[in-house]
Amino acid sequence: MSMTVPEGIAARIEAVVLATPGVRNVYRAGSLVSNLVGEGAIALGVVGADESLVAVTLAGDGVRVEASLGVEYSVRAIDVLDAVRTAITEALAAEAVEAATIVLTIAYVHPREATAP
Repeated sequence: MSMTVPEGIAARIEAVVLATPGVRNVYRAGSLVSNLVGEGAIALGVVGADESLVAVTLAGDGVRVEASLGVEYSVRAIDVLDAVRTAITEALAAEAVEAATIVLTIAYVHPREATAP
């Protein structure tokens, strides 16, 4: 039996990640080079600007999920990462999809000055 990535799952995972307490932003997953290529593709109209910032790809018997996060300064990074990992795992399970790998990167910690009073 061959598995496929359910349509729209990346956007649903992105929404779950953004709803996790402590997460402020989601940035395009991947390396600097792949992000530059992706931005170029958007500028040329090859890829839609509404494409999800979370990457979900097939990996063995499951999917590989990659997300780069912007988090609040006031939360422990490990707590946010654990909460995001749990949220992703639960969202995938709700769609009967198994996570082969979940790769999370904290790309930015928002300073206290950037937090609304």
